[in-house]
Amino acid sequence: MDMEKLVSLCKRRGFIFPSSEIYGGLNGFWDYGPLGVELKRNIKEAWWRDNVTARDDMVGLDCSIIMNPKVWEASGHVGGFSDPMVDCKATQGRYRADQMYVFTYADPRDPNRTVLLAGLGSNPEEAAEGLDRKAAKMLKIKPAEVPAPSSVTPYLDIPDDQRDRVVGPQTDEPGTLTPPRAFNLMFKTYVGALESASNIAYLRPETAQGIFANFKNVCDTTRLKIPFGIAQIGKSFRNEINPRNFTFRSREFEQMEIEFFCHPDEAATWYRYWRDARFAWYVRHGLRSDRLRLRDHDPAELAFYSTATADIEYAFPFGVSELEGIAHRGDYDLTQHQKFSGKDLSYFDDETKQRFVPHVIEPSAGADRATLAFLCEAYHEDEVGGEARTVLKFHPRLAPIKAAVLPLVKKDGMPEMAAKIYRELKTHYNVFYDEKGAIGRRYRRQDEVGTPFCLTIDGQSLQDGTVTIRDRDDCRQWRVPSANIVGVLASLMAGEPVRGEPAAASAPTEAEG
Repeated sequence: MDMEKLVSLCKRRGFIFPSSEIYGGLNGFWDYGPLGVELKRNIKEAWWRDNVTARDDMVGLDCSIIMNPKVWEASGHVGGFSDPMVDCKATQGRYRADQMYVFTYADPRDPNRTVLLAGLGSNPEEAAEGLDRKAAKMLKIKPAEVPAPSSVTPYLDIPDDQRDRVVGPQTDEPGTLTPPRAFNLMFKTYVGALESASNIAYLRPETAQGIFANFKNVCDTTRLKIPFGIAQIGKSFRNEINPRNFTFRSREFEQMEIEFFCHPDEAATWYRYWRDARFAWYVRHGLRSDRLRLRDHDPAELAFYSTATADIEYAFPFGVSELEGIAHRGDYDLTQHQKFSGKDLSYFDDETKQRFVPHVIEPSAGADRATLAFLCEAYHEDEVGGEARTVLKFHPRLAPIKAAVLPLVKKDGMPEMAAKIYRELKTHYNVFYDEKGAIGRRYRRQDEVGTPFCLTIDGQSLQDGTVTIRDRDDCRQWRVPSANIVGVLASLMAGEPVRGEPAAASAPTEAEG
């Protein structure tokens, strides 16, 4: 799909806006509009209900964004939460060195003459975009004459004596990139009246540490026995060097995280359980295409404390990237907080009379990344009745608007009956009322925002109390009684069959005015 089309639709229909846009925006920050906030809220509520409410071994937390800075010392974020950063002296641009690749292009007229061009991306394919044209310009040849790059090298692997030859992503001049240096990603702030070193605090870069810091509180105040989990949904902040790819990599984002505590001997089993369960959750909610995959980390990729990690990845238009990570973190986190706080964070099993530090399985998902993935998967272009349409095929559970109530015309009592049905549904679902324009155009407007069902009130509705239901995906129409319209919509939302009569030939059609 064309990412630019999706971004345009999100702005035009009120899904996602650039933050503070009237002042020129702020890179890495986004606002969710009326439809976007409903979509994201539905994703979070589905996640919470399936992982917390529906289980008897899970509880929730809502921890503060600013915590005692010692939390971040214990977790390693103060000393080690950094990315390698490179500055461009010519353009004042700033880039992540681990997401920069250097492509070597040789002049076809003189193979000994080469240029080294740096591109940005999460993988070499993404980083190579547009570099052929830049190589043609620098080598003074036609674009069609540019050969394939003779080598592709991560910038961090370029020898120091060769970096002066590298041309930065936004300049034509070599040697403007500084050596890589560590850049801490945490936003720093101050607590209290004085901006002194003793008052430094941080906006949390993840929600997990609040869960670990409250492990003993949860054990003391609930009747939960290990194995059990603690879940949290909340905002996190990272001062990303190079935010990009729409909402995928932002400086303010929302996480949906679980820390599942278990006996060390059972940790491997629980890891496999959560690895498979979390992948299945995305499939159930619509990510059914071959763009979704589960990838186990190679041993070389694992953090030093992890014995196993898997990423649920999605092939976005800009490349394959992580939606969620599931990690077997061992006892590292509780041990670290026990060491730095001086508090006993071990667990005593009353039945076995055994004391141990639990191991942790962490499924960590991004609410914003999930929202973007569901938007990408839902986006379709097709034809109905010989006319092109854009449609978002959301799973009904996630759709921002569950149904649209449409009187066929604004007369003969149809608006009054439609308004009554709308008010009845509105107390249970987010529904939309629309009486303006031809019925076909109204159908198209609802298709474009992903509304799964349209309920049309026409002349027959006034005679027998039935309404026409129109399905978004296949445009099938059938009639049902309006007497139990809330139950009818509930069944449709759950994917249950709803009995009714096929719509008559006189039912409102896609092109009817």
